[in-house]
Amino acid sequence: MRVLAIDTSNLVLSVAVVEEERVLAEMTTNQQKNHSVRLMDCISELLDATGTSPEQLSGFGVANGPGSYTGVRIGVATAKSMAWSLNVPVIGVSSLEVVAMNALGFPGLIVPLFDARRGQVYAGCYRTNGLESVEVQGKEKIVLLQEWLPQLRDLAQGEPVLFLGEDVRIHRKAIEQELGEQARFASPAANHPRAAHIGYAALRRLQDGGSAHELVPEYLQLAEAEAKWLAQKQAGAVKE
Repeated sequence: MRVLAIDTSNLVLSVAVVEEERVLAEMTTNQQKNHSVRLMDCISELLDATGTSPEQLSGFGVANGPGSYTGVRIGVATAKSMAWSLNVPVIGVSSLEVVAMNALGFPGLIVPLFDARRGQVYAGCYRTNGLESVEVQGKEKIVLLQEWLPQLRDLAQGEPVLFLGEDVRIHRKAIEQELGEQARFASPAANHPRAAHIGYAALRRLQDGGSAHELVPEYLQLAEAEAKWLAQKQAGAVKE
C-alpha cells in the first residue's frame, strides 16, 4: 500500500509518500510561506518524484490539529477532497502525536506542545509504545502552562520529561523552573513534525476505514471570532 501524508497544521509544511517498509519521498520546510499556495505543488512534485499516480494511492493521512486554524483547514480540506475523488480512506492524525513520534524509544514522558498565546499551550502527554507508535496519556488539551506544569511533575513521578515542539523555546524558562533536572529538551531537528510519521500512523489505521465525510479538524478551542459570536448570541445581541 502507498499513502500520501500531509501536515500544514502549523508553520511547518511537510508532505510524504510512504509504503509499508520505506519512505519513498518526504519534503519538509519551516518558512513563513503560504501553505495554500505551496501545498499542491509539493504534492505534485513528490508524486512525480516517486512515479506515483493518484490512482496508486491506497489512502491519505493528514494532521488534523490542533494548531493554526487556517493551516489545519488547508491540510484537512485537501486530503478530504483528494480522498473523496479517489474513493479511498483518509486518516486524521493528531498534530501533537506527530511531533511526539520524533521521540520514539524515549524512556519517560513525551510532551509535545504548541504555543496558544496568553500563557496557554496546546499540549499532549505520551509514552512510547514500542518503536513504532506512541500512546496518549490523558486527553490533549489547551491549558495554562503554569497551572499544568505542577500536574505534569506529579504525573511523571521522578521520570524524565521530554518537551518537543518549535514553541518549546518560548516556554523553556518556565519549564525548567518547575521541573528542574526532570525536564529534557530535544534537538531542533526533533521539534518539527514529519509527514512520514503521519503516513505510518495512517497505514496502521487504514484497515479501520476513514471516511472523507467524517473527518473533521480538532481545534481544541473555538476561533476567537467564533467565541465572540457565541458570547454575543448568548447575550441576545445576535439575531438569528
